[in-house]
Amino acid sequence: MTRIGFFNFLINVLTAAILLIVFPFDAFFPKRLFVVYCIMQILIGRYQNTVLLVWDEIKLCIQSHFWFFIIGTLIIYPDYPQDTWILLLFTAACFFFSVFFARNTRIWFRNQFKRRVCVIGMGASASKLMGVVHTNRFSLLDLKCFIDCNHSTFFENVHYQNCMIPQDQTILPLDQLEMALKKYQIDTVIVAITEMDREDMQRIVNRVKDKVTDIMYLPQMTNLVTFDTKFKDFDGLILISSSHGPMKLMSIISKRILDIVISLAGMLMLIPLTVFVFFKNRSQGDTDPIFFKQDRIGKNGKVFQIYKYRTMVPNADQILEEMMAKDPAIREEYEINKKLENDPRITKAGEFLREKSLDEFPQFINVLKGQMSLIGPRPYLEREIEDMGEYYDIVIQSKPGLTGMWQTHGRSDVDFQTRLELDDYYVHNWNFWMDVTLFVKTVRIVLYGSGAR
Repeated sequence: MTRIGFFNFLINVLTAAILLIVFPFDAFFPKRLFVVYCIMQILIGRYQNTVLLVWDEIKLCIQSHFWFFIIGTLIIYPDYPQDTWILLLFTAACFFFSVFFARNTRIWFRNQFKRRVCVIGMGASASKLMGVVHTNRFSLLDLKCFIDCNHSTFFENVHYQNCMIPQDQTILPLDQLEMALKKYQIDTVIVAITEMDREDMQRIVNRVKDKVTDIMYLPQMTNLVTFDTKFKDFDGLILISSSHGPMKLMSIISKRILDIVISLAGMLMLIPLTVFVFFKNRSQGDTDPIFFKQDRIGKNGKVFQIYKYRTMVPNADQILEEMMAKDPAIREEYEINKKLENDPRITKAGEFLREKSLDEFPQFINVLKGQMSLIGPRPYLEREIEDMGEYYDIVIQSKPGLTGMWQTHGRSDVDFQTRLELDDYYVHNWNFWMDVTLFVKTVRIVLYGSGAR
């Protein structure tokens, strides 16, 4: 149990003890329930500090409180079945406070519990890591410095990567690694050079292993090492099993249930939203139809028609072809990103719809029909198949989603290649909790409108 874990454990059990006094349980039960509550929180592993994202902490909270409720029901129900409702309310209250404290103690007491991090690397992987850390206070990672491994005699003047870290960050040469560990009181080292070979990686580990508490590294082949990966001891050899089989029946059922529930709620919202969009368009002098259909690639490559609110002028595809024929710069921008930064075809009403992602709402119809899923890869155009390359066969293994990885990790701020990589990641790492997490993230993004175009 870590320091922050022990601190949260004390807060949680104290809160549970107070609530057990407040809730009108029979005097015989509170002590038993208190013991069961403490045991379940520890058994699930909530206080080991093994998670770096608040979503994973919420998942552990759900698991621990679910099993507490099940065991608590077995204790109460035989003698006092009417107290089951009280137990349910007590469990819900404990869950709420657990999530609240798990998140906020990491903010209120960040300076006391933060992990001082030295990142070895300054390229694309290090830059992405920095972006995640800066937007994720829950992890308690505090980036103190970055180590430049280029042209070091330690690696015989190997040039590993170009610098993609802003100049306002502390970047030190590899020769000053030990000095940096001592000066910044580093307790965690993260190796963020995915192209580093095994020998150099081992040499780095040997230099820091006795000087820090934790050593982490980003794997070389991200999509081969997934959350389904299993590490096996084969008589002293480590075998890595990273096969990704078809989605299991229960997973398919749970995903479809989530799709139906959310899409039905979305369909109800379509009614007032359609009225709003209609009058919004008319107020801008736009009298053309507010909906449009477009062919997209579905699961197993089957083409279907996607529904959207129209955000562009009529004959937008024809206008695009004319624009690209007249201006080579526009053609190059579109061929690289499959979009234009300042697209003149977008209507005034369309700008608002795209900013809030309201143009996607009619796709709840596709989700309800089973052509799409709530969460999944981007629904690609047929003309993009050639550009998708080897990713095509991977992406079509899953139904396209109304939202997904690329919408929650930059949306229109990411280029076409990055979208493909994110969709590939989703297909290889899918699980039900990932869908729930991406859905919640999407709701937040829609409300704040970050990265939309």
